[in-house]
Amino acid sequence: MYEQAAENFARTVASSGRAIVYGGGRVGLMGTIADAARAAGGEVFGVMPQVLVDGELAHPGITSLEVVPNMHARKHRMSELADGFVALPGGAGTLEELFEVWTWQQLGIHAKPVALLDVDGFWQPLLNMLDHMTDQGFLAPQFRDSLVVASEPEALLDALSLWEAPAAKWGAGSKN
Repeated sequence: MYEQAAENFARTVASSGRAIVYGGGRVGLMGTIADAARAAGGEVFGVMPQVLVDGELAHPGITSLEVVPNMHARKHRMSELADGFVALPGGAGTLEELFEVWTWQQLGIHAKPVALLDVDGFWQPLLNMLDHMTDQGFLAPQFRDSLVVASEPEALLDALSLWEAPAAKWGAGSKN
């Protein structure tokens, strides 16, 4: 189910004329996305730390692969290259990267959308927690609302096209 959703997402992105920027891997859903996007004629740009290249995890068939010294440099470089961020179902690394770019958005470090592709309700427990955090006053409603959530790739891309950045958390006149 998740592999099919990743393939569908990648084909949708490629057919929309958008490129994919990702971690550069050939395994897991990252590899599935890269393969499907390339098969659909899309461009795929990878950014991978040397240690993972040395571990033979780099995808050999992507448009280009940029090798960086470490994971921090990887995330920074991907954030520079991307116009937005989409998390598909994943594990701890997915959550870590999701929360970092979403926090950067809130702090005004970037003004790019952050989204979840909610395959078969995968993200619902997290969304419930975010709603609880908002209800308890730990997450401002405008930041909760800034997170794009869709269950279909087409709807997600449409929402990303319409997305508007919230005011930065610590900007002038902020009460957060």
